[in-house]
Amino acid sequence: MKQLILFLLIGLMPFFVRAQQTLDPKFEKKIEGLINHSVPVISCERLEKKMSTPNLYLLDAREKKEFETSHLKNAVWVGYNTFSPENLASVPKDGIVVVYCSVGYRSEKIGAQLKTMGYARVYNLYGGIFEWVNRTYPIVDQKNEATSRVHAYDQDWGRWLNKGEKVYK
Repeated sequence: MKQLILFLLIGLMPFFVRAQQTLDPKFEKKIEGLINHSVPVISCERLEKKMSTPNLYLLDAREKKEFETSHLKNAVWVGYNTFSPENLASVPKDGIVVVYCSVGYRSEKIGAQLKTMGYARVYNLYGGIFEWVNRTYPIVDQKNEATSRVHAYDQDWGRWLNKGEKVYK
């Protein structure tokens, strides 16, 4: 009987205990209202540990001016409104693909398109570049130099960016 109870407790634990994926519970609630988990998510911590993994491709699904302000190192800009499969020429379909945007909404939509195009290992960065910066992970500018500047999209969305220098132009 004790073994059965122990088995049930351990087996059901993932349903009752969920690791917080953002530093701000209100931000997490906002994200959960935006995404539908059609693409598996990857946490900032997990991605940071995998940054040197061979065959890892980072795709930025923000608009060009956002990407030019700053992005994750080695990221490739693919855009959102202007997304085109031609932007993926250097990304093999068997690669590990992590798509990100400001908070995770746009990247989930692009990630879903990638899945329909035959990309099997696609992940959405949970909390996007905002959570990445909030956790003080590095970002780079157009010259591939470290920066603290982040395009915050607009005042409403920018409130979720708690670290770094917010840019709106």
